[in-house]
Amino acid sequence: MVRILVVDDDESIRQDYMEELSDDGHQVSVAASGHELLRIIDLFKPDVVILDIKLGNYDGLELLKEIRNEYYNLPVILCSAFETYKYDLRSIGADYYVVKSFDLSELKTMIKRAVEAHKPGHLTES
Repeated sequence: MVRILVVDDDESIRQDYMEELSDDGHQVSVAASGHELLRIIDLFKPDVVILDIKLGNYDGLELLKEIRNEYYNLPVILCSAFETYKYDLRSIGADYYVVKSFDLSELKTMIKRAVEAHKPGHLTES
């Protein structure tokens, strides 16, 4: 079981992700904004964070920077409806970038890759 934190301001996306990822056997928690995100991460202790970039009053890329400052090894998957952010230099701090889709196959693949890459003893660990 993988602990996944989904951060998205769209309620239907949070609900869809929670249902489908939970059906796959994962423990999923959701947040509607970046408000107190670091505290939520500290309490939930996710294995991976799925982070939207456009979060109403919050900039997901700034949140990514905050996450990296506090939790350097926590895998983060940026998930946005806008492919152009993939080329934003601030996106480089994420482990993966996925364009939102009703088909969660690519997102699920990236979750699996992110978790595998951060297992203790994996070659990317120092």
